Amino acid sequence: MQTDIHSDAEPELETSSPGQLRRRLALVLSLVLVVLVLAFIPPLINVSRLQRRIARNISLSIGRPVHFDRLSLTLLPTAGFTLENFVISEDPAFGYEPILRADEVHARLRLSSLWRGHPEFSTISFSEPTSVNLVHLADGRWNIQSLLFQASHIPAAPTAQRFAGPAPRFPYIEATGARVNLKLDQRKTPISFDQAEFALWEPQPDQWKLRLSGRPIRTNVAPGETGTVRMEATLGAPNKTTSSLVATPISLSGDWHDAQLGGITQFATGSDAGLRGDLSGSFGVEGTLAENKITAQIRLLNARRADFIPPAPLSLEARCEAHASELFHSFTDVACYWPPPETADPSTLIAAAQIPDVRTPETATVRISLPAVPASTFFNWVSVATPHPPLGLAGPGTLSGQVVWGLPDGTSANQTAARPGWTGELELFGGTIAIPNQPPVELGDILLDASQPTAPAKPRRGQPAVPVAPPAHDSFDLEPMELDLGGKSPATLTGHVDDSGYTLHLTGSVLPSRLLAVGKAVPQLGEGLASCLPAAEETGGSAARTAKPPETPIHVDLTANRTWGGPQSWCPAQASAVPGP
Repeated sequence: MQTDIHSDAEPELETSSPGQLRRRLALVLSLVLVVLVLAFIPPLINVSRLQRRIARNISLSIGRPVHFDRLSLTLLPTAGFTLENFVISEDPAFGYEPILRADEVHARLRLSSLWRGHPEFSTISFSEPTSVNLVHLADGRWNIQSLLFQASHIPAAPTAQRFAGPAPRFPYIEATGARVNLKLDQRKTPISFDQAEFALWEPQPDQWKLRLSGRPIRTNVAPGETGTVRMEATLGAPNKTTSSLVATPISLSGDWHDAQLGGITQFATGSDAGLRGDLSGSFGVEGTLAENKITAQIRLLNARRADFIPPAPLSLEARCEAHASELFHSFTDVACYWPPPETADPSTLIAAAQIPDVRTPETATVRISLPAVPASTFFNWVSVATPHPPLGLAGPGTLSGQVVWGLPDGTSANQTAARPGWTGELELFGGTIAIPNQPPVELGDILLDASQPTAPAKPRRGQPAVPVAPPAHDSFDLEPMELDLGGKSPATLTGHVDDSGYTLHLTGSVLPSRLLAVGKAVPQLGEGLASCLPAAEETGGSAARTAKPPETPIHVDLTANRTWGGPQSWCPAQASAVPGP
């Protein structure tokens, strides 16, 4: 019985095997044919007649003339077009340099859209190198505003929509290795965004998603370690009844990491300020392009000067916020807190600012407040800023005060002679100078306030008075402070600080040994001081010289001068120091 079953099944296998082989052979031949078609048909298709049509359609969609040298069709690995030497021309109101230039642009087709007779692109990729020029005019307009507004008027379905609908699906637009340049009117600035990666797509109807990352650089100096900026933004649909983008909703978040303080100062000013440290931060924008709130978190680690290593580098974390308006041209209610207000520690430093127009920085006002900084914290700041820290400064005192940078009261930016300057004062009280084997020097109250400006010259008799804005405060004065330096009465120290350096003036009765000990504890006071102190005095009108007792008080009238970054020199205001009474 089993033998009969086996003999019946064997003929069935023999008759089915040739059919399976034929089907497999047909499948293999079909695949080979498809590969041959994809490999050899594109060169036989003349796509040059489509070049003008594609260029015209792109021009109409973005509102700018578009040119490219060559168009080619590719079917492997995906179907699409390649555009070579692609250029988007600029609006003449913003100049004549192209807004975008790319060596190659790859546009990938959605194959399913070909059956409907309405081709759609799934991805548009700008290959390296790609150059983009952002132009900002004095009237506040940007060259990309019209591009965004034009794109918002074209009906489009979300990029990830699975099935085709009445409106074409918005493509995923991306670029790698791009360079973004900034121009102010017709002048190209050295500020650029290098190695930029860009992506734009439509996740929902009337909503655009933007992702951007790159390295900020200056093209006129050697590249510094400026780190990488990354941001992601969601833009809503603008008001289609007007030509303005001010009401466009925006939600943006980003971060700046791996930056060095020296590279950031070089990027901002064009020269290395001689500072070192690791800088990072995060930021966010919520609102509309016209009115929004900006928040930022800043972290600085191991900050110091480049020419020496301090005992303890400075590290800090600060939080800033601001209200932006007029397409990010005006910033009000700017405030930065160090440490951030959400921490348990009270804020040591608070900086506030009002910037009515970034195009006229002289109209800005900056206010720096020190509520009550412990003297030890202030002395740590000084030790980071100088290779010769005043290690002798001590005491449980505090530093407090407020200084303001801006136009003098009663003036406006429209006045020709008006220029911003400093006002306010800082006060350090409760500090001392510790001296080995001697009583400490009590500092009392140290007051540093804005210098009084020189009054304008009065007009001569018979000449009409010309309204002149009062000059600005551009320096600070150290108010007279008394120091017990071992003399019969306290000595007096005054000073003057400005953007070029500082001067100190010491007068009164001092004990040389105590004065030198103070100078050793505070190098900013003692550098070069020994050369100005007399070592002997003449007696009896004869040529004989007698060594002056080291503990005999003398009267001094000395002045020190130092330019920032230079040496300090003391010189007597009078011919020499003379014995005290």
